[in-house]
Amino acid sequence: MYAYTDFDRQFVHARAAQFRDQLERNLRGELSDDDFRPLRLQNGWYVQRHAPMARIAVPYGELSANQLRRLARIAREFDRGYAHFTTRQNCQFNWIPLPKAADVMELLADVDMHGIQTSGNCIRNITSDATAGVAADEIVDPRPYCEILRQWSTLHPEFAFLPRKFKIAVSGAKEDRAAIAWHDIGLQLKKNAAGDVGFEVLVGGGMGRTPVIGQVASAFVPWQQILCYIEAIVRVYNRYGRRDNAYKARIKILVKAEGKKFFDAVAAEFKHILEDDAAGSAHLIPQAEFDRVAACFVRPAGVAPIAEETRPDDVDRPQAFSRWLERNVHAHQVPGYRAVTLSLKRPGQAPGDVTDVQMELAADLADRFSHGELRVTHDQNLLLPWVRASELRALWQAARDASFATPNIGLLTDMIACPGGDFCALANARSIPIAAAITERFDDLDAVYDIGDIDLHISGCINSCGHHHSGHIGILGVDKDGSEWYQVSLAGSDGSTLSGTAVPGKVIGPSFAAEEVPDVLEALIDVYRRERSAGERFIDTVRRIGPAPFKTAADAQRHLTAA
Repeated sequence: MYAYTDFDRQFVHARAAQFRDQLERNLRGELSDDDFRPLRLQNGWYVQRHAPMARIAVPYGELSANQLRRLARIAREFDRGYAHFTTRQNCQFNWIPLPKAADVMELLADVDMHGIQTSGNCIRNITSDATAGVAADEIVDPRPYCEILRQWSTLHPEFAFLPRKFKIAVSGAKEDRAAIAWHDIGLQLKKNAAGDVGFEVLVGGGMGRTPVIGQVASAFVPWQQILCYIEAIVRVYNRYGRRDNAYKARIKILVKAEGKKFFDAVAAEFKHILEDDAAGSAHLIPQAEFDRVAACFVRPAGVAPIAEETRPDDVDRPQAFSRWLERNVHAHQVPGYRAVTLSLKRPGQAPGDVTDVQMELAADLADRFSHGELRVTHDQNLLLPWVRASELRALWQAARDASFATPNIGLLTDMIACPGGDFCALANARSIPIAAAITERFDDLDAVYDIGDIDLHISGCINSCGHHHSGHIGILGVDKDGSEWYQVSLAGSDGSTLSGTAVPGKVIGPSFAAEEVPDVLEALIDVYRRERSAGERFIDTVRRIGPAPFKTAADAQRHLTAA
């Protein structure tokens, strides 16, 4: 993990102190709510439907056990005993009173955490593959580059007030587990024929009201020049992006509208920036700085290849353990090690939610089995990156006792969902009750296993925080004459190997009432079971036979409910 320097710590503590002064002046009436609003947003403090919401950055998803314990303490002492992990690898609290906000910021700063730029029209938290640095298919470890990007973009004076929020995702593996094509900028690390490291750069992706897949802006930018290239992109966006219409302000709209003109402008700006290097003003990454940051991302002490042997409990093991090994345990680049997902999806708890007690237990598991390190995943789970294969049985037993061992990773009940209308002032409908109803309907693990791999994503509004556009099945909450209704889409993809090329799903007909959604979902699954070929996954069946049979089944269920 990145180790904060004295400067880093001074920086976040100074920011916390600055925020305390701003908050206290606001509470005394010396700083108006309108003037305070952009200041609190710059530090991750929203005012939601019922209470303030704090968004805490977990850069590229990497988290220490001690940091997780601090989040647990904040949940216990300042919130209602739980937190929420998001698809962008952040942590959110929904019930912290605003007068306590500065106390929380100081507690976070003490463990090298903050909420800086988790909101506002700026470059947000840099996200990446949760298995970065351990993935068996990794080409280049993206974490040093993510950290350099984070430091460069934090409080960047030129990009503090962009036309709209701006999101960057980085992948360093053969398989894209960071959904890079769905971001304003997506970066894919690669090596050229000479073995030089560089980035394929995608630009103009995004969900929301207008789902767009990012386009390749450059097939290969040398790693030393990547900040310059991103600077060129964001400068062009800052100069020409719409500021008169929030719905048309994202870079995806500019790229789509201008096409080649946009890419030509980026190329010209990039050339200009590189020419400035003669004066030493270009933000090229020096080798020494890269080496300093990269030195933080080495394997933990004691992690080295281990010869694996068949253990007695591998021969005769419980079905629950076998399923957990299949679904929750992932290949590792170090022989003798595995990455293990701790499932946060369980009945009675919203996807991504975790209590203070559960966070403490997860931190204990990280200390015991993963050198004190965890990751927040894109799918709203936690991951232990440094687990010895010989300790998998012991970890499974401990995770089972802590309710983290549900063997459903990648299955229907491992759904993504935003907090929706229960918390968010922007939402048109609630997501949590829909997720709960689906979890209750599909509570038979054998049946869920029979359905197999499937991505179910739920959003409470068109802002797409639940990434419904990229779900094999997407559910979107919509407002219909003041009532909550839900659109269903099929065959979306996040760009992973399972899902194929990134593409938005297609809506199958009019929206459904909340009580119809579980029945509609079951009807869709029934079509898949009936039509699938041997070993065929849901997404492949939908693509092979098309959406018509699924739409017919959903409509029939609507009429059955109406009758």
